[in-house]
Amino acid sequence: MRLWGSLYGAIWVVFLEFLLSMVPQGRPGVLYGHYALGFLIIPLAYYNYHALRRTTVPGRIKRIVSATFTMSIMMAVLGLLLVFNVGAGWPVFTGVTGWNLILLIHVTTAFGIITQMAATAIAFDMWEEKEFLQETRPGEIPPDPNRPGVKAVPP
Repeated sequence: MRLWGSLYGAIWVVFLEFLLSMVPQGRPGVLYGHYALGFLIIPLAYYNYHALRRTTVPGRIKRIVSATFTMSIMMAVLGLLLVFNVGAGWPVFTGVTGWNLILLIHVTTAFGIITQMAATAIAFDMWEEKEFLQETRPGEIPPDPNRPGVKAVPP
């Protein structure tokens, strides 16, 4: 698979994770699907990290993809804690348990992962196409060079 395809594909896997987690009173099949996709994110994040490291892409993109891989491991650990109800009996303050805080960190990290995956995919795509080399005038939206016949939007 081409790297750009893996970068964008990983975003869709995380998006499907969000959809599965929003099913109210998830049935066992939904939960197992969530677990499977959750663990699929780790090898996808590793592949993207490993493949980007082998390119000459700018360092910031490599640092972002490295952090995303680390966060994917953290997500799996937090997910396992949630599955085994760790913290469910630890009251933190009224109505909130340790389990609720773990869930909050789990969900917040998921938002971070999808955001960083999108940033990495877009930045890599732009770097690969050398789009950073051409500046545009303020207000100008140039046509896509891959779609001939499309006119530029004037400023």
